[in-house]
Amino acid sequence: MTAKKKKWCWRADLAVFRGLTDFDRSGFAVLLEWFENFRLRLGLEAGRDAAAAFWKEEVTGHGRVREDWQLEQWSAAISWYLHWLKVCDEAGADHRSLPERLRAAVRSAGARRGLARRTKECYAAWASRYGKFASSDVAVLKVETATRFLTALVEDEECAFSTQKQALNALAFFFKNVLGVEDPVFDVKLKKTEQKVPVVLSKEETSKLFGCLGSAYKLAARLQYGAGLRLSELVRLRIKDVDLERGTVTVRCGKGDKDRVTVLPASLKKELREQVEQARALWQKDRDAGRAGVHIPGALGRKFSKAGESFEWFWVFPASKQSKDPETGVMRRHHLHGGVYNRAIQRAARLAGIEKHVTSHALRHSFATHLLEGGTDLRTIQELLGHEDITTTEIYLHVAVGAHGLGVTSPLDGMCVAFA
Repeated sequence: MTAKKKKWCWRADLAVFRGLTDFDRSGFAVLLEWFENFRLRLGLEAGRDAAAAFWKEEVTGHGRVREDWQLEQWSAAISWYLHWLKVCDEAGADHRSLPERLRAAVRSAGARRGLARRTKECYAAWASRYGKFASSDVAVLKVETATRFLTALVEDEECAFSTQKQALNALAFFFKNVLGVEDPVFDVKLKKTEQKVPVVLSKEETSKLFGCLGSAYKLAARLQYGAGLRLSELVRLRIKDVDLERGTVTVRCGKGDKDRVTVLPASLKKELREQVEQARALWQKDRDAGRAGVHIPGALGRKFSKAGESFEWFWVFPASKQSKDPETGVMRRHHLHGGVYNRAIQRAARLAGIEKHVTSHALRHSFATHLLEGGTDLRTIQELLGHEDITTTEIYLHVAVGAHGLGVTSPLDGMCVAFA
């Protein structure tokens, strides 16, 4: 039986490290907490590459101006941390914090159970957050600690009901599949919260938004609005799922792992044909270079190992450059990055002078609302959006206007009174 690996903590070692003033020790701690949060958020391994990315993005990036003493102190802190990692490695110690170890354990368990990548990462993030709350290896094993964590989410942070359920499911997975607790019972009562009214753009605002978008994102945004797609559904769209002849878009493995068919705007057919040919050129370039095919998820990828190299499985909106597959480490071409696209939407909204909290999801909300205002029945809209429950679709009744929306005229508009 192998001995357990020693666990070292940079925070504890920094607290007793000699040769630092209290001012420098405090500065080191602040900088390294900042670095750790950055690294864990991006899923980067501790080391020189992560430190370089942090320095470029957080310390000196985006035109930030720092004081000389800050750069000197922060550079010394990073050097101390990298040396500490080297000593850990030489001593055979585990340098990972409790949240990081929990994140890794849930990822591993999720992979064994065949969870979708997004679900696996979601559960891992909650496990990491739970680890921070528990703060010790002993406390994290107790169901009582998890109950206190969930209670804090419900009562102190007042999280949305969907967030509460997500955290509960993540911790249930952790206790069952990582700790081996067969039936963990969390003594917490989830609290229903009011559904938020969605952000909806008028047709004029939507048109202005498109006009302020760069050419790289304009077609994607118009398709998202025109078909009512979620962000993940848009960027993961494959050639085979866009039927230009029948005018349909097939969404595969949408929310709840369900497929559905939605409408393809006739006005986009010409541009989409051109986009498909541009994608074909990139696909051919990858094939000629002998590069790995696109990612095919789960058992499907194992059963049809060569499918990723065929054009029908290629992305409608492929990335311009190759990148490393986070699952396998293979360099391949991925789809348009959802975060990059969403930030482009937000920039365009600001340029258009739209004074609302606009994200790419506002285009999906606007699709549903404009259909409702145009006379489309709720049941049809539910099918197009892929909502499991009609009550989810009914939220658009609160934001739709006109005869098919609220259908209400303000009494002020009916007064024939001139106001000074």
